[in-house]
Amino acid sequence: MTSALPYALIATDLDGTLLRAGDAVSARSRKALATARAAGAHHVVVTGRPVPQVRHVLDSLGYTGLAVCGQGAQVYDAARGLLLHSDAMDRGLAEVALGKIEAEIGEVYVAINQEGLDGEMLIGPGYRMWHPHLPTVRVPQRDDLWPAPINKVLMQHPRLDDDELTRVARSVVGDLVNVTMAGEHTVELQPPGVDKAAGLTRAAAALGVGPRATIAFGDMPNDIPMFGWAAWGVAMADAHPELLAVADEVTLSNEADGVAVVVERLYA
Repeated sequence: MTSALPYALIATDLDGTLLRAGDAVSARSRKALATARAAGAHHVVVTGRPVPQVRHVLDSLGYTGLAVCGQGAQVYDAARGLLLHSDAMDRGLAEVALGKIEAEIGEVYVAINQEGLDGEMLIGPGYRMWHPHLPTVRVPQRDDLWPAPINKVLMQHPRLDDDELTRVARSVVGDLVNVTMAGEHTVELQPPGVDKAAGLTRAAAALGVGPRATIAFGDMPNDIPMFGWAAWGVAMADAHPELLAVADEVTLSNEADGVAVVVERLYA
């Protein structure tokens, strides 16, 4: 990797960052990232979605690199269709954490992502899926969520907004699990130490790249660890205030090709 590159690694979130509505990547963004790759840079997708919910996006991009999925729990080799690393969440721990949260704020609505390349997203009673184009399986009761190993737990509350649910969950079970807000109506529980920075560290090491050679793009609080790891963090114009507070730069929105604007400037 040539030292003349502005950054040897470009790490991009997907939802609200690289993707437009409908899981689309614009022609401008495709061209900008292709120019960076032609110059010698690596592009690594770093997304909260697990592999089964992101594979169609990677395929549409002709993506053949490493992808950090499942909020950092998974490192996926798109070229070979292999999971290089995966952190499962203990199902007993998940139930204990949910019980403690509900003792504090009442019932929460729950969904889970199963482990593995073909894991399903199971949705319990009351949970509303905000990406209707993604495949899900609705189950009649919460006990039906746990038949197979899981990647993470997703929560919603009938009254509390995302910020408040995240705050309460962290105060109650932050010593047991990692609590993060990944997007609108998406508050998640994962094993301690699992976040986007941990996953990106593994992917970058496999590519022989370190944090000082990395630029990261994101829009939500789950991108904060990645921004803390990378040399430069770029937030989208409509990013969550918590991410804007730690960003090194703010670009245009995802719908206005904010990633492409910065990549074009750096790799023209």
